[in-house]
Amino acid sequence: MKRHPYIGGYGPGIVTPGGELARLAAPSFLARHPSLPVIYAVGELAQGWITAFSAREGRLSPWDERSSGGDSPCHVAVHPSGGLLAIANYGDGTAGLHRLDARGVFDGDPIVLRGHGSGPDPERQQGPHAHQAVFHEDLLYVSDLGADVIRRYTLDGEALEPLTLPPGTGPRHFAFTGPTLYVTGELDGTVTRLAPGDDGLRVRASTAVTENLPSHLELAGDLVYVANRGPDTISVLRADDLSQVAEVPSGGAWPRHFAIDGDRMYVANQRSGTVAEFALVDGIPEPTGEVTEVESPSCVLPA
Repeated sequence: MKRHPYIGGYGPGIVTPGGELARLAAPSFLARHPSLPVIYAVGELAQGWITAFSAREGRLSPWDERSSGGDSPCHVAVHPSGGLLAIANYGDGTAGLHRLDARGVFDGDPIVLRGHGSGPDPERQQGPHAHQAVFHEDLLYVSDLGADVIRRYTLDGEALEPLTLPPGTGPRHFAFTGPTLYVTGELDGTVTRLAPGDDGLRVRASTAVTENLPSHLELAGDLVYVANRGPDTISVLRADDLSQVAEVPSGGAWPRHFAIDGDRMYVANQRSGTVAEFALVDGIPEPTGEVTEVESPSCVLPA
């Protein structure tokens, strides 16, 4: 039986693998508990929300909800232990750590992590904008598009020295392989590789000459995949030197996010209202012809 992903976005709710709709305002990003049948969704509103859903047999039932602690939450992640959840609030730059109990629901008061700083882009970097939260080796990393840094915290919320990127980078999504970090620069159209002891590698995320706003990035094996809004492509880069292996059409307009599930890739094309399926053939995405129509999709989560 074919498995479709969960799909979040700016429409009226989350589309389940069975095609049902779990209604929620602006569920722009989703994450799964590592060991329980629970899925979390942000509500990207000025007064942001986070909702926990019971997920059984591909169906979602609201279980618990609370304030995200900030303006316009756009990302959620769960610690591998299942005991902590992190939120990135884009609008005001705050991030948050929320404790989870043994059932996967919220427990106690959250820890609010306030960002600060700005960048050279007068329209996009007038203040902090938290964009993604990632747990790695028992630290929390938060990309701040507005301040050109990746903030670092202990799991108790203690701030550590941030990772600083060149002014105007606009760090958005990022991923680790061991101690090496790969990050998309939404504002300068780059991918940066930061490894211990080196000065970093920076390349354009796309060979296209049109406007390019990289969005999501993932690692699989020795390859890095990057979604490019503007040229509407997926770039495939070698992880060791960021040399380009391929660049393929995303199957729609404005690829906001994608997910890799085994030998399949699902790309959420926000402006065309489509989620396109690709087969990964020797690591290169090839369209299967399967396309799901969804209003303004912004996130896909493998079922």
